[in-house]
Amino acid sequence: MHILITGAAGMIGRKLTARLLADGALHGRAIEKFTLHDVVRAPGAGRGPALAMATATSDLAAPGEAAKLIAHRPDTIFHLAGVVSGEAEVDFDKGYHVNLEGMQALLAAIRAAGDGYHPKLVFSSSIAVYGAPFPPAIPDEFHLTPLTSYGTQKAVCELLLADHHRRGFLDGVGIRLPTICVRPGKPNKAASGFFSGIIREPLAGEEAVLPVADTVRHTHASPRAAVGFLIHAAELTREQLGPRINLAMPGVCCTVAEQIEALARVAGPKIAARIRREPDELIMRIVGGWSERIEARRALALGFKAEGSFDEIVKIHIDDELGGRISA
Repeated sequence: MHILITGAAGMIGRKLTARLLADGALHGRAIEKFTLHDVVRAPGAGRGPALAMATATSDLAAPGEAAKLIAHRPDTIFHLAGVVSGEAEVDFDKGYHVNLEGMQALLAAIRAAGDGYHPKLVFSSSIAVYGAPFPPAIPDEFHLTPLTSYGTQKAVCELLLADHHRRGFLDGVGIRLPTICVRPGKPNKAASGFFSGIIREPLAGEEAVLPVADTVRHTHASPRAAVGFLIHAAELTREQLGPRINLAMPGVCCTVAEQIEALARVAGPKIAARIRREPDELIMRIVGGWSERIEARRALALGFKAEGSFDEIVKIHIDDELGGRISA
């Protein structure tokens, strides 16, 4: 099996690559080749002697670049490449170029490949496709009325994916990720970045800035869970999914205050005291247009799994990123 990962240099892309390398197979088929694509060089992970590992660096939306990747006819494609929410809102043109035109280029290249080429395409979407007014919990049938450019781009990509799936060009599945928390590494430009920052920075011995009220409620899943979502999605058949191929993922729903309480329980009150409140109007506006609780009944019925509590998410970050140690 040949696997293509776009956005492979990103946090989820790196973790997905490492997990697939460790597993050595997907859906019962041995993995023989990886192509890791991003606008910057994706770091290669350890590999077995019989495993081919190619990296490609380019703008996926640029003319001809997607066709170069599809010319190698990958069996499974994980399309993770994208501009994050805050950056897509600030830079309108960049958001549409990367998030929408990149997807269009990839789909066009798949169609043009011909000769019976029919890959599995797993697309990382977002709960930003939803828009207010929200019910207490978002059901699977809830309408898509995004309130940000990022959410709009993801929603359009979902529709394109579903149409290409319907027409038989590929087998597609789109997973609407909740906020992935705790994200390791440096903060990015995602509007949701503070959800990770208020956990990650205090655990690393640094001060964190909280730009919204403690009462803000949201749904989270760990990076470990996100990788599990992607792999499980790739293993679902067309028959299992049915005609509605874009679905919301499960997660832990809690307030910011409950996040901080979990941090204090796991790491101690002195760690949690490293959070400073500093309201940010743009972040508050963007987050105010997001859904809070996701039912994800279809995903759960199909076997997708997330954490059971935010305490568990904090512990996963400490184990996976900090070697089980906390900075005093």
